[in-house]
Amino acid sequence: MSTLLYLLFGFYYLRQIRTMRRSLTTDSTKSLVHALIASRLDYCNSVLYRINTSATKILQSVLHSAARLIMRKQKFDSITPTIRDDLHWLPVLQRIVYKLCTIIYMCLHQTAPVYLQDICVPVSTTASRRYLRSAARGDLQVLATKTVTFGAPQLCFECPQTLEQPTTATPRFDTDT
Repeated sequence: MSTLLYLLFGFYYLRQIRTMRRSLTTDSTKSLVHALIASRLDYCNSVLYRINTSATKILQSVLHSAARLIMRKQKFDSITPTIRDDLHWLPVLQRIVYKLCTIIYMCLHQTAPVYLQDICVPVSTTASRRYLRSAARGDLQVLATKTVTFGAPQLCFECPQTLEQPTTATPRFDTDT
């Protein structure tokens, strides 16, 4: 789905919620925004990894408008501190990276679907690469594909090394992203 459709659907639902905002509490508005807008922004956003900044700005504008609606802010009020401090939402790019890191974590701990686990292959499982420094670090292989770049295994180099330790606490997945 193109970012333009995300924009249209996001603003469509925001207009629908805005019509009944006076009769809703802040919590119920937040629930509606999560159900109708944030879920659409988060759905399959891992394919948006390394997307251009103009498309990201479009998605970020939907997120800002949703925050203004929830917090009853005016159009030109500063919303970034509100998003960070009151709503505890991540910006769109960080939401994408968080979701990818979560998927990689689940793949490494065999809680993800098998088709995803097949993509996240540790370097140490390949016999010819078993003794490389990358195997000792716990890096993942970047599998050969016909596409230009394959985001998830490259992203795991940016994730903290503690994700690979099976003794780390299981992450808490809230619906309040």
